Amino acid sequence: MPEPPEPSTATARGLVTALVRRGVTDVVLAPGSRSAPLAYALHAAERAGWLRLHVRIDERVAGFVALGLARAGTVGPGPGGQARDDAEPRPVVVVTTSGTAVANLHPAVLEAAHAHLPLVVISADRPHEMRGTGANQTTEQPGIFAGATRYTAEIPAGAPGGPVLDQVVTRALAAATGRRTADPGPVHLNVGLRDPLAPAAPWQPGPPPPVVQVVPAAPPPPPALLPRGPRTLVVAGDGAGRAARDLAEAAGWPLLAEPSSGARGGRCALGPYRLLLEEPALAGVERVVVLGHPTLSRPVSALLARPDVTVVVVAPHGIWTDVAGTATQVLPAAAVAPGPADEAWLALWLRADRAARAAVEEVLAEPGRPVDGLSVARAVTAGDGAAGPGRADLLVAGSSSTVRDLDLAGAPGEGPVVVANRGLAGIDGTVSTATGLALGAGRPVRAVMGDLTFLHDAGGLLRGRLEREVDLQVVVVNDAGGSIFATLEHGAPGRADDFERVFATPQAVRLADLAAGYGAGYRLVTTAAELGKALAAPVHGRSVVEVAVDRSQVRADRERLAAQVRAAVRTAVG
Repeated sequence: MPEPPEPSTATARGLVTALVRRGVTDVVLAPGSRSAPLAYALHAAERAGWLRLHVRIDERVAGFVALGLARAGTVGPGPGGQARDDAEPRPVVVVTTSGTAVANLHPAVLEAAHAHLPLVVISADRPHEMRGTGANQTTEQPGIFAGATRYTAEIPAGAPGGPVLDQVVTRALAAATGRRTADPGPVHLNVGLRDPLAPAAPWQPGPPPPVVQVVPAAPPPPPALLPRGPRTLVVAGDGAGRAARDLAEAAGWPLLAEPSSGARGGRCALGPYRLLLEEPALAGVERVVVLGHPTLSRPVSALLARPDVTVVVVAPHGIWTDVAGTATQVLPAAAVAPGPADEAWLALWLRADRAARAAVEEVLAEPGRPVDGLSVARAVTAGDGAAGPGRADLLVAGSSSTVRDLDLAGAPGEGPVVVANRGLAGIDGTVSTATGLALGAGRPVRAVMGDLTFLHDAGGLLRGRLEREVDLQVVVVNDAGGSIFATLEHGAPGRADDFERVFATPQAVRLADLAAGYGAGYRLVTTAAELGKALAAPVHGRSVVEVAVDRSQVRADRERLAAQVRAAVRTAVG
């Protein structure tokens, strides 16, 4: 009879088995010594066809790769897939060793918490008796993510597999996917592991265990009926999903949908809506229905804070968005009551929108206009890129200027599905998130971001020689600094002495050399024609497209664009 495995090896194998039984298919590993039993077990499980293992050397990268893999569960399974309201987010595990390795996951955990994504953190730890003794790489790991997790548990050193371990995993994954709470998010399992950390004999897992869901998903709540009467706008923030578009179209209400809302399309969707909200002819808003997490626009925030506007929030889970505290109702789901639509209200907004879009197009088409963030945003959302194999129909948008340029100049319609880390709207991990999305979706992904966002996560381009290649094109709008601040109060002419040093943070990194160092392709774009060619080419492997732009006139350019839109809209609607 074979000898039983060492205690740490037994714990690791039992934990991996329990995860697979509860539906985990992807694990991201950042290797280390204390996590060795988990690494051996995961590698054996991958060889047996139980799961897919992705290895990264940087824990922060690993966390965001896992986040991207989780996001892949919310888009369709093949080319042309749209954001899906009926998809349960995919639980993805990230495994680290002890010490600072765990702390490096904190940005991804916070994003997962606010974006409602099922990130499962498994951190290896020294046995509990070593805490507080000065032992190497030993700190207080339980509770390290504070209130960000939906569930936290400590698995003590030597814990055997079996019902107790299965129960911990069942509870963790139920919390991560929100099966009982309808509030998915990150969970943390901290696993104590004692020496010996290497198994004496290899593991032969055998056939994959059948997946058993102990906790069924909670049924969707019945929708509350909203009367048609008040003049209403629908605001769709990040993650709002198709429900926002369906509600707007059923009621005939104008739809103000952010790029990553999953709702930016259809007959009611407006383009540069943030430039319309201060127009007197459009000021008769009586009610706003909010879905998702709107974060991009100060005019929208001002609208939601107006005391004369009724605000209804539709939030199926967790904390709802009501920054100004004006919401009169918070509903888990909503539908429109029977009755005639106010076609005149919708027609007024659509007429203004057509005028605004035409004005934006006129500015972007000006002879001699240099390529800038707005023209890049228009190009990547046009929906007329390369067809067939290699077409990138998933677009990851960097935070800061890029996603706002998409919001202003991106064409609503049947372009790519847009994904963005808008839970906390940080620039962390954007390249890594796109990598995980490509791995999880199994098809090409394009990411567009500014130079600072790219440099913040350039390590996400790194692929180990034994790891899967991804089809990922990273479009970097390189203005040698942070142009987002130029459009805010910090970029006012009177603040020029401070602006360049402590806000713009100018840089001169040679992106071609950086891409080459990571084994990625590279292409420099300086004209609209070159950009079109770069976007039309199939996306194969990792590549960087650098779009060189000048930010010196960005503030003046945006002010001029806004003025032209206002003039066009006032001519159209009075």
